[in-house]
Amino acid sequence: METHKTKLCIIGSGPAAHAAAIYAARADLTPLLFEGWMANDVPPGGQLTTTTDVENFPGFPEGILGVDIAAKFRKQSERFGTKIFTETVNKVDLSSKPFKLFTNTRTVLADAVIVSTGAKARRLGFAGSGDGEGGGPGCFWNRGISACGVRDGAAPIFRDKPLAVIGGGDSAMEEASFLANYGSKVYIIHRRDAFRASKIMQRRALSNPKIEVIWNSSVVEAYGDENGKGVLGGLKVKNVVTGDVSDLKVSGLFFAIGHEPATKFLDGQVELDEDGYVVTKPGTTKTSVVGVFAAGDVQDKKYRQAITAAGTGCMAALDAEHYLQEIGSPQGKSN
Repeated sequence: METHKTKLCIIGSGPAAHAAAIYAARADLTPLLFEGWMANDVPPGGQLTTTTDVENFPGFPEGILGVDIAAKFRKQSERFGTKIFTETVNKVDLSSKPFKLFTNTRTVLADAVIVSTGAKARRLGFAGSGDGEGGGPGCFWNRGISACGVRDGAAPIFRDKPLAVIGGGDSAMEEASFLANYGSKVYIIHRRDAFRASKIMQRRALSNPKIEVIWNSSVVEAYGDENGKGVLGGLKVKNVVTGDVSDLKVSGLFFAIGHEPATKFLDGQVELDEDGYVVTKPGTTKTSVVGVFAAGDVQDKKYRQAITAAGTGCMAALDAEHYLQEIGSPQGKSN
């Protein structure tokens, strides 16, 4: 078991983690970054690696693949001296300083920690909903099925096409309203006969003439388009009351059933909200533990965009730098 000492340890691999690493490294904090290995079932690089074209990140007017922009983030972090380990932090001890972080092969002693482990979109499992190749069953994820309408909804594959959203909360109402700007029609598929969304969000969605609700229903299968292009062509939708299965022709399906923040490894040592997100003090990235900061989707349940994650990553690095100055953390390379 190797032991490392560092002024700053960053946990995560998405835009928040790498923005923090770039700022921290340029401030001569020589951070260590643990990008994880299939942590939360997501490859190093975070949620961006699970999407295709990213068209709303400034600086890429032609768009860029999610895996490519994630690789650029990583390269830029390394350029300024961030030391990256492709290992998952599975345990922390924040009860005393220096903080202790553990992987299967290493122990890190850190004066400050930035948690930027993200949140994974919840997905439903049914025939055709997963990853795969060749256009057959189980392969329409990123080929018409997504978990982020704001990120993907404006893509050409969805423009002026019928779309569907699964969910019944505020997120589903917001997704449907947003997608109505691009799709020819938007169906909200909900397994119950009433939404749990706030009344104002319901009114906003239901007053839109392009939005239609399919009540008491669930998707049991996604199938390909009739041209054999390997993209989504429609859904089999089951009425949970009658058991009848109907056919719904759509070119896009968006899960809006919530996210699960990657905070279990913190083991309750940092204050979390009722949904498991890290609580930060307003206007900062400071958590309930002095010297521990949080950035990105692990503390943001509202925006959940790559650009906002990067912004809070910058904030976390600056907050950490100021904290380390206050405690007089010694200069010098991490080891």
